[in-house]
Amino acid sequence: MKIGILSRNRKLYSTRRLVEAATSRGHEVRVIDALKCFMNITANDPNVYYQGKESYVEELSFDAIIPRIGASITSYGCAVLRQFEVANTYSINESIAITRSRDKLRAHQLLARKGIGQPVTSYAHSARATAPLIESVGGAPLIVKLTQSTQGNGVLLAETQKAAEALINAFRGIGSDFLVQEFIKEAGGSDIRCFVVGEKVVAAMQRKAAKGEYRSNLHRGGSAEMVKLSATERRLAVSASRVMGLDMAGVDILRSAHGPLVIEVNSSPGLEGIENASDIDVAGKIIEYIEIDAKRGPNKPKGKG
Repeated sequence: MKIGILSRNRKLYSTRRLVEAATSRGHEVRVIDALKCFMNITANDPNVYYQGKESYVEELSFDAIIPRIGASITSYGCAVLRQFEVANTYSINESIAITRSRDKLRAHQLLARKGIGQPVTSYAHSARATAPLIESVGGAPLIVKLTQSTQGNGVLLAETQKAAEALINAFRGIGSDFLVQEFIKEAGGSDIRCFVVGEKVVAAMQRKAAKGEYRSNLHRGGSAEMVKLSATERRLAVSASRVMGLDMAGVDILRSAHGPLVIEVNSSPGLEGIENASDIDVAGKIIEYIEIDAKRGPNKPKGKG
């Protein structure tokens, strides 16, 4: 197969591992920077072109695409991916599913509609709603989260009522969209990353926040170790991925006093932490899945919303 990986940096661990895994299985692989692509949007010839060095331009053609689209280029990256889809190219994650998962408000609404357990989450526009907004999630401490946050950026803990009011009013003052979410104290600053491929959790790790930190992201100094999932947690992770319409996802779960809760579904989960913690060849699992699933032909949008 000819596999294209949409990634801005071929040196990133996740990109390198996917190239290694695909190459070792006999596939032809190429890393493409989505921002260097341009599109010919016509009904009879929907092409994607790549601007190489100097003035060299070529038409791109692949049997399968693996999108590694960063949050900062979601809009254009998904437009490029969508053009491949128009040309009937298979992608393990489709553009509509990626944009769903990147909008945290929309993602929480879709998960709630399907009965997926989550921390109590609220959203409002009016500044007059600050007090009832705080009360609706059980009061402080609580989490204030930008709807477009990633890797723990834009996720803040308000430990008191006054701090919560100040944060909410500050976000409103700069016109940022945000969510207010219940703080799960019993999680103890840890969460579980479930790596879903197709209908299976192929690897999992427990991430623990660094001392003095409440966010467990590895980019923020958190640590990771292998964890054994319950059957309920596995089903929850797969269900959350399916609701978003993703065939590859990192589903983050908190263990709460009232059962496992989904806090995020990531459409471009990193491989370094999960492979090191679990000692599982996750990149190989992804390529193996594509080999089987791509034979069914270009995929159709999954999930709703």
